[in-house]
Amino acid sequence: MTLSSDSRLRFPLEEVGAQLLAYWQLTKPRIILLLLITTAAGMGLAAQGPLDLRLAIATLIGGGLAAAAANTLNCLYDRDIDAIMERTRWRPLPSGRIQPFEAWAFALSLAALSFILLDWQANQLAAGLALAGIVFYVVIYTHGLKRHSSQNIVIGGAAGAIPPLVGWAAVTGELAWPAWILFAIVCLWTPPHFWALALMIRDDYAAVKVPMLPVVVGNAATAQQILAYAGLLLPTTLALAWPLGAAGPFYSATALLLGLELLRRSRQLCQAPDSRPLARSLFKFSIFYLMLLCGAIAMDCLPGAPSLSQAIAAWPGF
Repeated sequence: MTLSSDSRLRFPLEEVGAQLLAYWQLTKPRIILLLLITTAAGMGLAAQGPLDLRLAIATLIGGGLAAAAANTLNCLYDRDIDAIMERTRWRPLPSGRIQPFEAWAFALSLAALSFILLDWQANQLAAGLALAGIVFYVVIYTHGLKRHSSQNIVIGGAAGAIPPLVGWAAVTGELAWPAWILFAIVCLWTPPHFWALALMIRDDYAAVKVPMLPVVVGNAATAQQILAYAGLLLPTTLALAWPLGAAGPFYSATALLLGLELLRRSRQLCQAPDSRPLARSLFKFSIFYLMLLCGAIAMDCLPGAPSLSQAIAAWPGF
């Protein structure tokens, strides 16, 4: 019995497709999407109007390549604990679908392409910031903090806050206060986001001896810390509108409503810190929170937005 030519062709194609899918999963694409949204927010805030399409596309691709490189290197470093944790054992490296030397070559290629593209199409500052984000995430967070400090997310969150700086730098060639406020927003958003996840999978972290805050201080203290960071986040988001004046009333109203909702959910978690459904709800909301906040920045930067903001501000009782 022999296989038909169609069958012989189909099997190699299926194998190639499965391998491409494994490399795609290695980059953690869902995380990249969120990082690119903050990059776009940085570009929009810097431009305050229409963006150069070529620059925008190149910056998003370059930023995506940098994030993919950082995530791949993170998977390489953590493949030992990923093989133990239920949430991560399916990943390409612990499951054996990709070998470590292949992942190394892939990550370094992505990092090089990111730097070359951003340096060519944007500027050296944007390229350098993207490269610094990779180094910070891999060396400072993954190697230095993740397995050694309960404040790993607090300090390591700076790596995830670099994309809006890249976006701003790509447009302006420099950094200014609004860019740093965006940086601070992502830094302050990171602990509630990741600690909510850590509350959901505390046992997994404990099993691999990663000192995430719930493992070290317990659920109740972690929930209190989440509430504290949510409290700091609200005025920080509003600082983009006042005193900086970089965003308008639409953004301000959105930031206020989102911040109050984040505080409400955080207080609920404080009242029942062992509730996984509440932790899951907060975790999911935190993703939408950042997406909607960045979306509000984009809306304020659209052509015609200044006149719309002025009309809203002039509305009786606003």
